[in-house]
Amino acid sequence: MMNVSLEIPEDLGRRIGADAGELSRAALEGLALEAIRAGKLTVPQARRLLGIPSRYEMDGFLKEHGVFLELTLDDVRRDSEVARIASGV
Repeated sequence: MMNVSLEIPEDLGRRIGADAGELSRAALEGLALEAIRAGKLTVPQARRLLGIPSRYEMDGFLKEHGVFLELTLDDVRRDSEVARIASGV
């Protein structure tokens, strides 16, 4: 693991997060979102970075933060097939 430290003015840190843990999480999420937008991380890599357990939770996280991914027709077909198999249809 790599530790990264940020120094920010205390009053601004309080505005962003209620405590250090919340602020650290906000910084990590912001880093992951920008890395996806810049093409530096894939969605699975960002999901790993954030410790989000499922692809569907990650999709929700991305949508919540205004990050919409381009899907190909093959992506949609593959997702539909996986959902069909999971539902037993």
